[in-house]
Amino acid sequence: MLSLAACCYLLYRRANAIAPEVTSPARLRRWTAAFFASMALSHAWYLPAFYLTSAEDVLQSTLVGATLDFMTFVPLGMVVLLSMLQDRRRPLWPVCIAVAPLVVITAVCAATRGITLLPVLYVYYLLLGIGLLLYMVREVRQYSRWLLDNYADLEHKEVWQSLVVLAVILLFFGIYTLDPYYHAIRFIMQLNNMILVCYLLWRVETLSDLSDTFSRKEEGGMRNENSSEGLNQRQDVPPSSESPSPILQQKLQKHCVDTQLYLQHDLTLLQLAKAIGTNRYYLSQYFSRQDTTYNAYINGLRIQHFMNLYRKAVADGQSFTAQQLAMESGFHNYRTFSNAFKNQTGQTVTGWMKWKNLQK
Repeated sequence: MLSLAACCYLLYRRANAIAPEVTSPARLRRWTAAFFASMALSHAWYLPAFYLTSAEDVLQSTLVGATLDFMTFVPLGMVVLLSMLQDRRRPLWPVCIAVAPLVVITAVCAATRGITLLPVLYVYYLLLGIGLLLYMVREVRQYSRWLLDNYADLEHKEVWQSLVVLAVILLFFGIYTLDPYYHAIRFIMQLNNMILVCYLLWRVETLSDLSDTFSRKEEGGMRNENSSEGLNQRQDVPPSSESPSPILQQKLQKHCVDTQLYLQHDLTLLQLAKAIGTNRYYLSQYFSRQDTTYNAYINGLRIQHFMNLYRKAVADGQSFTAQQLAMESGFHNYRTFSNAFKNQTGQTVTGWMKWKNLQK
């Protein structure tokens, strides 16, 4: 019932209840709703096993339920994990190929009413889980780099918590290998299901939709700009034989630093590129040559702004808090500011302020 309620909620409620200020990805909501529906159905097709008296019939009913799980629950869970990564749309056909052996093995066991292939099934399922874990670790790291290269504010965008979901799925494997008719195992399974539903609801509701700020069409055309707009933008950038760094540096100083554009919340690389009259590709290459990221560049300007506000407030004898100055410097919250400050300066905010006071 919890899974069914969560499915209906994601399908029919437009606004977010957990994070009203966040617009979650529609694609992720649909896939997660389908996953919740598969969880609800999974309970339904195991029900006959509780009413059958023959051990052979119970085994066959359970194997049929496992086959249906491998056709719905497992692949949909993998698709949900992939849908959380919004840097590009990953193909889903490898998921079908990955779970096909699971479906075939359980279907053969159900048809022959035998369990000789079950050890092979357990080994393959474990290897599949480990492979998926390694793949997701790599993809999440790549996704984190993409966020740093394109966004100044990372609130409601990071997805490393999605690995928790994968850990729960791997935990399911360990539970399935134990005696499924032991009462404690049943309670543990239900507890895991509830945790999984609650976690995924939170994840979907708090993850921002990034499709508006970085369209796939722009991604495909950023290296092939033959339109009139692209030609106009290239006039602002010297030929490849010359270094574009000095020109872009001047434009950043004029259109970002002098105008304090960096104080704008959720300022993206694409927005900054349009503001300075160039394109996303050239600007991204500029930051890469400077051995930095777009996120580090913007946060560096914001931290410098914070320092200037602090010095001015101290000199004028004004009352203030570090959190207040951080908000005025373009940060969404103090925790993000504190982490960025320590990464940029190597000091904590309070440690830096004490050091500045000792210098008087």
